[in-house]
Amino acid sequence: MPQFDRTFSVAPMMDWTTRDYRAFARTLTRRALLYTEMVTTGAILHGSPRERFLGFDEVEHPLALQLGGSDPGELAECAAIAQAWGYDEVNLNVGCPSDRVQNNLIGACLMGHPEKVAVAVRAMCEAVSIPVTVKCRIGIDDQDEDADLERFITIVADAGCDTFIVHARKAWLQGLSPKENRDIPPLNYPRVHRLKASRPELHIGINGGIKTLAECRAQLDQVDSVMVGREAYQNPWLLAGVDEMLYGEPGPVASRHAAARAFRPYIARRLEQGAKLNHITRHLLGLFQGQPGGRRFRRHLSENGHLDGACLRVFDDALSLVPERDTAPA
Repeated sequence: MPQFDRTFSVAPMMDWTTRDYRAFARTLTRRALLYTEMVTTGAILHGSPRERFLGFDEVEHPLALQLGGSDPGELAECAAIAQAWGYDEVNLNVGCPSDRVQNNLIGACLMGHPEKVAVAVRAMCEAVSIPVTVKCRIGIDDQDEDADLERFITIVADAGCDTFIVHARKAWLQGLSPKENRDIPPLNYPRVHRLKASRPELHIGINGGIKTLAECRAQLDQVDSVMVGREAYQNPWLLAGVDEMLYGEPGPVASRHAAARAFRPYIARRLEQGAKLNHITRHLLGLFQGQPGGRRFRRHLSENGHLDGACLRVFDDALSLVPERDTAPA
């Protein structure tokens, strides 16, 4: 298992950071910490089969499970299950702004209930030996970004959490959709930087709007770690530069074609397990973004990957449409 270091991580993203995406990401970076999609406590405790929600490939380590929930007993039980399944970290979602999770007291609305989060975190910490971390916003609605954030961090840290990944914008739970909450209101990186300066004993990571590894390095002058979301999914080749630029180690592949070929045995194995080709290859559609032949690659997979009996030949044919060349990560 690679050394566990959270300097750079890929954010949990619903419908995107599936086990297939994470396995593909691992062909590009050995060192990045990967997160699952948010999984609710109800899904783990009452869903069946549990493999559907918790299954992963060993190649994905280091790997964190993000939980959605607020009941301390259920969160503690799920954290223990996560540890038993082999996850390296369990993370509590205190940042998702969707109406569906608000109604179940999950996600960003919990920023208005720091004492409840603290009770849950304490229960989780007592149930496991792996790290328990929190991903949150800098505030919600009309909260004061300074006083209320400091209060939230203090109360939850006192309960045993020493690692916070902070999405550097407020969540507006009234009047904005989840999609709008990804871009509105503006990012406030300096607020996260001040949090780190005021709480040097805590691990403070930053998330939101970061698109290049140069930006990551600049952020690491101010905080302990950087989490990248949409850009790491839509432009996955970004990950190929993580190991060298942020960890000082050579990355696992030298070209996009090499990454695709390295992923081929995994695709074959998943197809044998009954997975659909398009469910796997949809995560590679951005691999050749901006490259000659990239559009043809995407079109071929999109038009053929969903057909009955679609197999590795479809993937190989799509790859043949892209001229092979050495490419450097952005």
